[in-house]
Amino acid sequence: MLRTLIDLKPRDVPFPVALRNTIAVVAPLAVGLAIGQVPAGLAMTTGAINTMFTDQPGPYRQRMQRMLMSSVVAGLSALVGILVGAHTWLFVLAAALAGLIGGLLVALGPTIARVGMTSMIVLVITAEMEVATVHAPGVAALIFAGGLLQTLMAVAAWPLQRYRPERFALSTVLRQLADVARSRPDASQPPPVSMAAMDALETLHGEYRSRGRAMQSFRIIAELCERVRIGLLSLGDVSVRIEEPAQVARIDHVLASAEAILGHLSDAMLAAEKPLRAEQEVTLLGQRVDALVQAVDEASGSRDRRLLRIAAARAQGLAGQLRALVRNSDWASSRGEIRAELAEAKLPAALRPGNPLQTLRANLGLSSVAMRHAIRCAACLGIAVASERLLRIPHGAWIPMTAAIVLRPDFGGTLRFGLLRVAGTFGGLLLTSLVVHLVVDSVVLSLLLMALLCIAFRMLATVNYGLGVAMLTGMLVLLLAFEGIAPADSIHMRVLGTTLGSALALVAYLLWPTWEGRRSNVALAALIDNYRAHILAVLGNDIGALHETRTAARAARTRVLASIDRMRAEPGRERAAELAATESFLANAHRLIRTSLSLEAALRDEGALPQPPELSAFAGEVDAALDAIADALRNRTSPQLRSPRAAERQLARALADDPALAASPAGIALADTCDRIADSIDTLAHLLRQARERGIGAAPVAAG
Repeated sequence: MLRTLIDLKPRDVPFPVALRNTIAVVAPLAVGLAIGQVPAGLAMTTGAINTMFTDQPGPYRQRMQRMLMSSVVAGLSALVGILVGAHTWLFVLAAALAGLIGGLLVALGPTIARVGMTSMIVLVITAEMEVATVHAPGVAALIFAGGLLQTLMAVAAWPLQRYRPERFALSTVLRQLADVARSRPDASQPPPVSMAAMDALETLHGEYRSRGRAMQSFRIIAELCERVRIGLLSLGDVSVRIEEPAQVARIDHVLASAEAILGHLSDAMLAAEKPLRAEQEVTLLGQRVDALVQAVDEASGSRDRRLLRIAAARAQGLAGQLRALVRNSDWASSRGEIRAELAEAKLPAALRPGNPLQTLRANLGLSSVAMRHAIRCAACLGIAVASERLLRIPHGAWIPMTAAIVLRPDFGGTLRFGLLRVAGTFGGLLLTSLVVHLVVDSVVLSLLLMALLCIAFRMLATVNYGLGVAMLTGMLVLLLAFEGIAPADSIHMRVLGTTLGSALALVAYLLWPTWEGRRSNVALAALIDNYRAHILAVLGNDIGALHETRTAARAARTRVLASIDRMRAEPGRERAAELAATESFLANAHRLIRTSLSLEAALRDEGALPQPPELSAFAGEVDAALDAIADALRNRTSPQLRSPRAAERQLARALADDPALAASPAGIALADTCDRIADSIDTLAHLLRQARERGIGAAPVAAG
């Protein structure tokens, strides 16, 4: 609980975004105050605040669509809220229905889920406004107009900076690649740059991608970034296995030059400038790669000499990819080193959105996490609304509103948001109590303070939700003061509503939980299946399938990491043991996929790998072994498989008996990679058998 309260994440909302969001929030209220139409200004400000949360990175078309959708939903929810607000049981029914539909929308992703939560909040707020039904269309239109203003502010730069989202996505990938070159992450950790690379793919190839000649250059750069990532990771993996310090230092110099080039490219991409500093660094990189190649024969041990041959080949490939990246990083044009077909490449199947109706239909059963969350939301909102109406709690809308915000599909999220919301509310009320008496009689100072709190909220909400809520609390107290509610009264209402709403959400989850530990095995099995497909594509020289298999593996890995994060917050010793076993298994699964990097880099550089008959036999053993491991994960049984080690030994002898293959970097990489693949599979099987012997794990669950 303490870790939840003090945990800080990197800030991901730039100041210009927070500033434009704040202008759209404060401007309608300021105009309303100036012309004597405070209620109209408050309505537009409410719409702007609710739409602000959907102002997320992405192509302008996508941003505009989701913000417009949020604005429309807020307007419709306001209309329904005003129409049913005077009828208690009709309002209870509407709130429960909004909770059911809004909760089920988590199955369609976080953006749509945020829109569903917005609908619940606006419905509850407007039902408490006691507006005459004749004015319902006007108020709903004003709330929609506030969201529309927020949308226009978010896409105002579209004509002037048409490709800024694409450049921002690629700059993020390049910056993270520079971090990889510097830090050389451990093989047991998730392969880095995965999330940024998937975001870039979505931006460049997704449904809302931009059109234009510059997009071909961006797509070429994205493909080159992937090749650079593979080169960096494979070179780093080889480096940690070499024993001679002098040879390791040469590899370090190559990686340092790569880091500098990638950092300069990131800055140039973000500023839409020519990468002049990166071009200057390319010469030094070439000199350091040449020094590494010349040092191969200087290695004293046969093992280091063999690894240095792999490192030299990877360094030469990396240097070529970085040179191509520098040449193509002039964002307005393209030299076209990559196949022209990439210009029209489709979004990988693993990232394509499914049919939303089919997705919702598939989540209608009680075994679905989304459906269980929807039922909890419906029950919480219905109970909260009925209680505050029957008990006549003044301004009791805070209770259902807090419950809607706090309640999450997982226990950890509900606990975290509940704690942070309560802590943030008390912190915000303390802050507001200290400053509100200084500005309560000054409209200008109140608006300025509200703008300051809005900027702080937008920038801090993702850093620490509690800090964000503290800023939001002060902002809402000022808003209510403009409506005529004294700050002391709003502070009391906020404390009571937040505490009761958070407690209701947590109790509802504890009464009918959905424990993640009982589902993690399905996600792990899917991960192993995707790793298996990628490794077989590499061993089978199927270069055309690598794009799809790599993306599918990344998507599966993202789901496993999210599952583990949810498991960490769940109580109980049994779940703690399950979490430890899952983390250990995942760390070794990471090592499995990292073993194939050197081979994949060689395949991409040379177009084909040696294909002795023994390799096909080894690939078949790998396929069968990983399939058995995935089945054992799904069924919670001990894996029954044959180790691929015997087939690997036969392959190693065949490669050693061929002088050409034994001396070539590709042959050396093939022998080394297959040895490590066999070792990783044996380790995974051992970990599973060990876990089952200790009785770790619950009963099997269905994948759906």
